[in-house]
Amino acid sequence: MAASQDWLEKDFYAELGVSKDASQDDIKKAYRKLSRKWHPDRNAGSKEAEEKFKKIGEAYQVLSNPEERKQYDAIRALGGGGARFRAGGSGSAGDAGSFEDLFSAMFGTPGAGGSGNTHSWTYRSGDGGFSDPFSGLFGGSTGGFGGFGSQRRATRGQDFQAEISLPLRQAVAGATVKINTRQGKSVTARVPAGVSDGQTIRIPGKGGPGTNGGPNGDILVKIHVEPHPVYEVDGDDVYVNLPVSFSEAALGATVTVPTLEGKQVRVKIPAGSSTDKVLRVRGKGLKKKNGIGNGNMYVRIKVVVPKKMSAEAARAVEDFAQATAGADPRADFAQLAKM
Repeated sequence: MAASQDWLEKDFYAELGVSKDASQDDIKKAYRKLSRKWHPDRNAGSKEAEEKFKKIGEAYQVLSNPEERKQYDAIRALGGGGARFRAGGSGSAGDAGSFEDLFSAMFGTPGAGGSGNTHSWTYRSGDGGFSDPFSGLFGGSTGGFGGFGSQRRATRGQDFQAEISLPLRQAVAGATVKINTRQGKSVTARVPAGVSDGQTIRIPGKGGPGTNGGPNGDILVKIHVEPHPVYEVDGDDVYVNLPVSFSEAALGATVTVPTLEGKQVRVKIPAGSSTDKVLRVRGKGLKKKNGIGNGNMYVRIKVVVPKKMSAEAARAVEDFAQATAGADPRADFAQLAKM
């Protein structure tokens, strides 16, 4: 963001509720707290919240950038925290200050404000022309202090940042969603299929506007994938927590398991399977990113013990316990615990 003459009237520190000597961590914490409070998604239809969200976004954008913060502090200090400078070649002791005064204070060059003298300033740009040095500082184009026309270079717009949370199925299949940037801009965009948790995607041309014919910036969106009660995704592979009964685990069974893509697959559970035993089903995971084949599905057994049993079922379990009394599942437990 280029320095703006509006900075003379804006107190970004007060906007974020931090002191002028606040650390970057303090500024970030304050911004996160306020952005959550005033986010448009949490204050639907509130113009006050929308305006507040934009203001704290602008404040954070400047104060989180060390170079822009330095410029902001300098301009605010020279402007007395809010006074607007007036252009002019000469002035009196009672004048609020001229641009020459600001030039003198920032660049260490004698100015004219309050002295009655007139000075003319010119600045040679890289292409051999002359431009007003304040055109770069305040983001505008002037005729130049020395009467020469200034030529501004085309500048690309700023990239905006945003974060969104997606259900797992939308992350896998792709989705069209509304995205609210930290800078207060809202856009509707398509999130491609197969995004993963923590991934950042780029939405071209939807960021800040370019200047002097420069292209717009982009929006950088960090993806958060919400946990699913059944499925987990690791690359192209899908993990499924499959509940099975005690009898299915003990005797073996063939059961139907739904895939993340909505299909059905038959899985054979071997007799004597314990909780957390993992079965691999080849080629039933997600489509690989190179488009050739699919990953695997891994079925994790979860043995479910009934909380309530009929008298008949309880007797059957007791009979089973007596029949297997010689098998001690904790035979090595005490020894292993000493390791």
